[in-house]
Amino acid sequence: MSNNTKISIRFFDDREVRAVWDEENNKWRFSVLDIVAVLTSQDDYTKTRNYWKYLKDKLKKENNELVSGTNQLKLTASDGKKYLTDTLDYDGIIALAKHFPNNKALKFLDWFTYSDNSIDGQSKKKAYSLFESNLISEEEIGTTKSLQQIHAYIFGGLYDFAGQIRQKNISKGGFQFAVAHFLGNTLKQIDQMPENTFDEIVDKYVEMNIAHPFMEGNGRSTRIWVDLILKKRLKRCVDWSKINKNDYMNSMVQSSTDSTGLKNLLKNALTDEINSREMFMRGIDYSYYYEENE
Repeated sequence: MSNNTKISIRFFDDREVRAVWDEENNKWRFSVLDIVAVLTSQDDYTKTRNYWKYLKDKLKKENNELVSGTNQLKLTASDGKKYLTDTLDYDGIIALAKHFPNNKALKFLDWFTYSDNSIDGQSKKKAYSLFESNLISEEEIGTTKSLQQIHAYIFGGLYDFAGQIRQKNISKGGFQFAVAHFLGNTLKQIDQMPENTFDEIVDKYVEMNIAHPFMEGNGRSTRIWVDLILKKRLKRCVDWSKINKNDYMNSMVQSSTDSTGLKNLLKNALTDEINSREMFMRGIDYSYYYEENE
């Protein structure tokens, strides 16, 4: 497996489910232990491992094909090192979940089968492929136009308004985003904002968030947008996996009046791994996780 192995992290009930792209067979394979931990609501790694060992032995005795479909692939663990881990493909995971006769398993199956075909699932696949694409030219980074290109790319074919500036007013949690009537002028002003320092870049990000130019999908496209500015100007990007979901959400709400909290969060998560595909993929996964259950 090459160094640019695709790594995906999905979240179910705030639990991580790691996946790795199987280049030879062109499909995602998922960590069995992560799924077993989810299905048994177990936080203890040893107990999870023992449960899977017991289940695997039981299935072997029954000559169940599930075990023969298990491949060992290297996955990054919480200590940052890679270990060989049992993985199953999409069909294997569905078969595995059926061996857990509980409500959690039914809920998980709904999520797992749906998340691949939902707008989120489809747009996330497109977002992954942004890393390879030279979609946005260097000189356009940081403009409304580049944000529209990102949005159109991720949500094209999924929303009929992909890439289009909204004509309607929207609000969230009682917060009114920029009035649609003045949005054109607001975005022109944001385009003119400087982006030479970290503080200037985050200020620009905050203003773009308050503008909220699209009907849906603002957070996801704008996080990619701000990362591109950071890469271009500072040779840095955000390691989103270091930022807790609630901390991020709260600091974004605060940022319209005081962006100190957001600046601290982002500054502490900066990395110079701007060419790491794994960093990018993980960023997308966390970005989508922030939007879950909103």
